[in-house]
Amino acid sequence: MSTAPKVSEREARQVAEDAREQDWHKPSFAKELFLGRFRLDLIHPHPTGTREDRQRGEEFLTKLQDFLATKVDSAEIERDARIPDGVIDGLKQLGALGMKIDTKYGGLGLTQVYYNKALAMAGTASAAIGALLSAHQSIGVPQPLKMFGTQEQKDVFLPRCARTDISAFLLTEPDVGSDPARLATAAVPDGDDYLLDGVKLWTTNGVVADLLVVMARVPKSEGHKGGITAFVVEADSPGITVENRNAFMGLRGIENGVTRFHQVRVPAANRIGPEGSGLKIALTTLNTGRLSLPAACAGAAKWCLKIAREWSAAREQWGRAIADHEAVGAKISFIAATTFALEAVVDLASEMADEDRNDIRIEAALAKLYGSEMSWRIADELVQIRGGRGFETAASLAARGERAVPAEQMLRDLRINRIFEGSTEIMHLLIAREAVDAHLSVAGDLIDPDKSLGDKAKAGARAGGFYARWLPKLVAGAGQLPNSYSEFGHLAGHLRYVERTSRRLARSTFYAMSRWQGKMETKQGFLGRVVDIGAELFAMSAVCVRAEKLGGSGDDGQAARQLADAFCQQSRLRVEELFGRLWNNTDDLDHQVVKAVLAGRYEWLEDGIIDPSGDGPWIADATPGPSGKDNLHRPIR
Repeated sequence: MSTAPKVSEREARQVAEDAREQDWHKPSFAKELFLGRFRLDLIHPHPTGTREDRQRGEEFLTKLQDFLATKVDSAEIERDARIPDGVIDGLKQLGALGMKIDTKYGGLGLTQVYYNKALAMAGTASAAIGALLSAHQSIGVPQPLKMFGTQEQKDVFLPRCARTDISAFLLTEPDVGSDPARLATAAVPDGDDYLLDGVKLWTTNGVVADLLVVMARVPKSEGHKGGITAFVVEADSPGITVENRNAFMGLRGIENGVTRFHQVRVPAANRIGPEGSGLKIALTTLNTGRLSLPAACAGAAKWCLKIAREWSAAREQWGRAIADHEAVGAKISFIAATTFALEAVVDLASEMADEDRNDIRIEAALAKLYGSEMSWRIADELVQIRGGRGFETAASLAARGERAVPAEQMLRDLRINRIFEGSTEIMHLLIAREAVDAHLSVAGDLIDPDKSLGDKAKAGARAGGFYARWLPKLVAGAGQLPNSYSEFGHLAGHLRYVERTSRRLARSTFYAMSRWQGKMETKQGFLGRVVDIGAELFAMSAVCVRAEKLGGSGDDGQAARQLADAFCQQSRLRVEELFGRLWNNTDDLDHQVVKAVLAGRYEWLEDGIIDPSGDGPWIADATPGPSGKDNLHRPIR
């Protein structure tokens, strides 16, 4: 039985809209890119941290690398589906729990750049370790407190998170995923406390966590604004039960569970921010927190490149190394060029986060979207290059005397990244909303059916002025001048392409808004392709800027330029295909087929199969109340 509140589509959209950061106080390279304005000055010269930051970061990476190489057995974690307590204790002693926490609270105070480098390294040793550290610091207690907590909350909780306490983030519920308007967990005021009741699903770190960030709905009442609100909750509080530890196709070592709250008393002092600000806190936290995921993806891609290089040189077929065969060589080129791009994107976005000169909400989202999709493709290509050995487990390979290469495990571990922290489909919608923000700001009332004629008239005047200034600038630009960006050498042509194509993308978006107006938000296929084009343009920009930064590094600089050129050539082919599919696609026919499928018109197509699925409801009962299960919570001390 669902306990989630019933909300209309419009109400659900409004909740999500209210949780957005409404204003843009800083420039945004990606936002400008979607508007047809290629602001290279916002990312070039490539931002670079201070020497002190680099020294501190490199010293920690050296210690972490030694620990991971000598103390972590990834095969053991995969086999036992658990990170050994001794490994977690070692990470605590190393200070890995406090990488992003300020030194005054006992943390390491690493920059976003070095935090991401550490996560990438940890993730290649064990994806489960990378996920544990990321969930703890990127979306767990430290990041929301750093951004929204009181000084007292920081003094109390951050020292614990830096050295001893593992944290988790609890938002999703059995019947509530990407639609937070239906959040059912309640936090009812009771004197100076709140009483929490509800069930949370997929609580990464939840099984072993000491501290929780919990999103719950406060009912509106006298003296209480109400709304979705964030709380720091002690994981061993009376009334909290970890009812299940979930198991997945990949990330077998993560401690992910189902957590039930029954009359859990939480002091009002543990509320983060005012009532009703929970979703805004969650989304703002994710703006930078999302960068940890593409960092892990870049690390995974680098490992795939290493294995592809070593295997393809050693394996012979028809008298030649398989790398010399064009069919395999194309895959290796894709892996190498795209790996360079994934690292370029995450490094640029991370340096921008540290610099804090730009608003990077779109850049971080693009990095997450692009990293998760492309690293999955890279891992898939590695499995193909390895052939039957790619499908075989590392344990099986070792048992018959071959190198234990966990290619199939990498594929399984990476798959969740297309769902974690906003699925690809949700990221498309989120980025698309931000990309058209300027249009909605000036013309949104024109397409809003609830606005009065007077409001529409005012919006029309605003829109007229905006488009009179904006549209002429989409006709011509630096990308049409043969000498533009000449300091980039032979990569200059790719930047001219990005400039021209950003204007083309902006024109396409404007045409679509004019054509569909209020129905634009339902054209998710179109919006997804617009975002994917923007992601490719952002990646091309990042690789060119990074290659220019590395240009003075001898042979590595020359190699970087070659990789950048290869990536841009490959990316341009994908961009042109996406543009073709903006207007030539099967979206309308697909919609008709979907309606027919759901109406049962194709059930005959399902004849002749056996469904091995078990019985039970599609969505588990999340009715509030006491737990009838054993508590699986096991803090690591």
